[in-house]
Amino acid sequence: MTVTVTWYLVLAAALFSMGAAGVLIRRNALIMFMSIELMLNSVNLTFVAVSKHLGLIEGQVAALFVMVIAAAEVTVGLAIIVAIFRFRSSANVDELSELRG
Repeated sequence: MTVTVTWYLVLAAALFSMGAAGVLIRRNALIMFMSIELMLNSVNLTFVAVSKHLGLIEGQVAALFVMVIAAAEVTVGLAIIVAIFRFRSSANVDELSELRG
């Protein structure tokens, strides 16, 4: 049995679905943040799988750029979440909506 591109796309779809469910269902900012990262990784898997299937390099380059941008996003996002947690002692996004003023 060989692993075809379909297997990778199904795995990426499952990972993206789990990430989307995590963003929509959970109310904790850290869980939502991890779910967004899971969705980004599933898109990277799709880029690489399709790129490999078509014999092109563009998908792998795009995945590399997404990983670099995701690393910067992780740094900034975690800093914001930690700052809010120190201020409010909670990472619940429902409570954070009260800070609008």
